[in-house]
Amino acid sequence: MTTATKASHVDIAADRVAKIYAQAVVDAAEAAGCRREVLVELATLARDVLPKVPEAAAVFSSPKVALEDKNRIIKRLTAGRMQATTTNALHVLARHGRLGLLGAVVDAAERLADEREGRQQATFTTAVPLDAAEQSRLVDDTQKALAAALVPTFVVDPAIIGGLVVRVGDTIYDQSVATGLAHLGGRLQDRNIRAIQNGEYTWQT
Repeated sequence: MTTATKASHVDIAADRVAKIYAQAVVDAAEAAGCRREVLVELATLARDVLPKVPEAAAVFSSPKVALEDKNRIIKRLTAGRMQATTTNALHVLARHGRLGLLGAVVDAAERLADEREGRQQATFTTAVPLDAAEQSRLVDDTQKALAAALVPTFVVDPAIIGGLVVRVGDTIYDQSVATGLAHLGGRLQDRNIRAIQNGEYTWQT
């Protein structure tokens, strides 16, 4: 189980594009018989190597950098170290201007690989960190409720105030205090609008 602090919202359009490339990566790696190796190599590059080499990360993300320059960096990073499928996947992303989505592609590819093995990735978002026992109990309860094997990740996001948000695949189960307050605020606003329309002067606050 992993725990992280929420840093940014999900870009829905980028997420959809990442899924397309992720499926291509997983399919190609499975055909070559090296799915696990390719996913590990791409994940290492996206999560360990590039964060330590910000210049390379900036080149990958920049649309102003020539394709030839990006390909040279890819060769330098992968030559003799990674599977041919890994290198080819990076070149395809570079050719289509999608290297900046590498992290999202890796996330989506890992989810897809888990699904094909009968597991689903699940993200549990809480306002405060949970200890190991609480995390384990929450995962067990969710697996029983959904009748599914889960690969859990825990995220801490104080913005939800309290409660819990669970994302399993593309489905979100939102039991957060923030969402509850937003719904309550919406209902109160609707009541006040009706009060104005009907000439009622007892305000709902």
